[in-house]
Amino acid sequence: MIDEKKRHGVFSFNELITTDLDSAKKFYGELLGWSFKDTKTIYGNRYITALKDGSVVAGMMLKEGNVDDEVMPCWDPYITVDDVEKSAKIVKKMGGKIILPPTDIPGTGRFVVIMDPQGVAMNLISSVEEKKEEHAE
Repeated sequence: MIDEKKRHGVFSFNELITTDLDSAKKFYGELLGWSFKDTKTIYGNRYITALKDGSVVAGMMLKEGNVDDEVMPCWDPYITVDDVEKSAKIVKKMGGKIILPPTDIPGTGRFVVIMDPQGVAMNLISSVEEKKEEHAE
């Protein structure tokens, strides 16, 4: 049975882009009862996974060194798609923009940062498991 969050068109993850990881941990930890784990680095920078009752619910990273200067601190959603490249082509055909071309996230999958025609940015992602399942058929 497929994980619901790995189904095409479903919001699957949220990532906080912040200027202060320690303050974010304190705020969201107290507000939502989250615990945190430093799990890896992105571009050499600290990355934190937020957990609720032992399950991963979000990620957190510093804005500096990870995203362009004009990106404001925000929650950054990911929507699962079956094929990142195919979805990127559809975005362009429908009048959207590709902000970051399809890129691998080692051990996780492949993603693309898009902007819809109204100027709203988000991430589309395919997980490693979907790619393995596709090739097995």
